[in-house]
Amino acid sequence: MMTWADTEAGPVTVTVTDEAALLSDLALRLEANRGFTVATINLDHVVKLGRDRAFREAYGRMSHVTADGHPIVWLSRLAGQGDVALVPGSEVIEPVARLAMDRGVPVAFFGATEASLEAAAAAMRAKIPGIDIVLTLAPPMGFDPAGPAAGEAIEAIGASGARLVFLALGAPKQEIFAVRAADALPDAGFLSIGAGLDFISGAQTRAPGWVRAIAAEWLWRMLSNPGRLAARYGACILAMPGLTLRALRARGRAGA
Repeated sequence: MMTWADTEAGPVTVTVTDEAALLSDLALRLEANRGFTVATINLDHVVKLGRDRAFREAYGRMSHVTADGHPIVWLSRLAGQGDVALVPGSEVIEPVARLAMDRGVPVAFFGATEASLEAAAAAMRAKIPGIDIVLTLAPPMGFDPAGPAAGEAIEAIGASGARLVFLALGAPKQEIFAVRAADALPDAGFLSIGAGLDFISGAQTRAPGWVRAIAAEWLWRMLSNPGRLAARYGACILAMPGLTLRALRARGRAGA
């Protein structure tokens, strides 16, 4: 099994094989009022896990980790995890929201901007009539998931009655916030989705389907915003040779 980082809570690995497995377990948890924390690991996360202890600790406490990015799937399979499939966070928003609607579970959006959240909520209500979005909350500038503003946000989520929270804060803030909020609100589920709400609202445009099909969404995003993303993706590219060697070693140990 491919281990992306070691944490006090154990190794970080992909724990969910495919979307159907994720949705099946989340449905059971929503019905039983059992909380959860979902992270969608990609190469950027892997690089950050090596640099950020708080991020590693948060990832180590996630109830579900999916493979968000073709390189994660390729490396997992190279390491001998042949059953790992691609489960991008942005693509499970609507299916998980439908689970909530079908079960009468109130929903909250936290992250992005007020304008994007309002547009995302309107778009979600149009797609899923009857969904109960009880809170849209944008964080203040410089939001610290370990600071007092995060505590206030957790109180607001709890007061709203939401039991499913989509977090669009970006990594590592959303994952660090998720585990803190889950401790305070153990009946709620927290799904970290990065730019997912901005895609729904139209604040950001996702790569066309054919670009995603050839595993070039990262290139599309980088070319769309090179000033912000070139360094990030450069670090990911530099990490690939070492990760490939680790995957091969993991495969060798599994076959020994």
